[in-house]
Amino acid sequence: MEYILETERLRLRKLTLSDLDNLKETLQDPRAMYAYEGAFSEKETLSWLQRQLERYAEYGLGLWGVEEKASGSFLGQCGLTYQEWKDEMVLEIGYLFSPRYWGKGYASEAARGTKDYAFNVLKEKEVCSIIRATNTPSMRVAIRNGMLARDTSIKHYRGVDMLHVRFVAKA
Repeated sequence: MEYILETERLRLRKLTLSDLDNLKETLQDPRAMYAYEGAFSEKETLSWLQRQLERYAEYGLGLWGVEEKASGSFLGQCGLTYQEWKDEMVLEIGYLFSPRYWGKGYASEAARGTKDYAFNVLKEKEVCSIIRATNTPSMRVAIRNGMLARDTSIKHYRGVDMLHVRFVAKA
């Protein structure tokens, strides 16, 4: 297995089609997906995975699978994606973990490692995390990752207008 980056407790790698069941644990859990207006269907989960594979092919980036080093357990996803924000493309650190791994610092550790990768390996000057305004735990991860709230925008998703906050860190 080829890993993109490692932190003290975690390894991050590209997702593969064999990760579909791993992704279901998070993407089909209503608690994990509350910021997306509910759990994904089988079709939406497969589409999510296919989108990551397309991102790898197009940009060399995407959300990566996060594994715990000690156990090899699949914890969730964290990575870099290009997102549209106010008519421009920005590089975003995204993260989404299974609820059974919440509260253990995994999201913060993975996001910090991903930020370091963006700045030190990719030589990016800025990264952001775009977070639904009601998603306080994800905002705390962004703040722990040295990001500051920069601006807001409304995103339309699944028939709902949602206020989002963009947190930004500079190299």
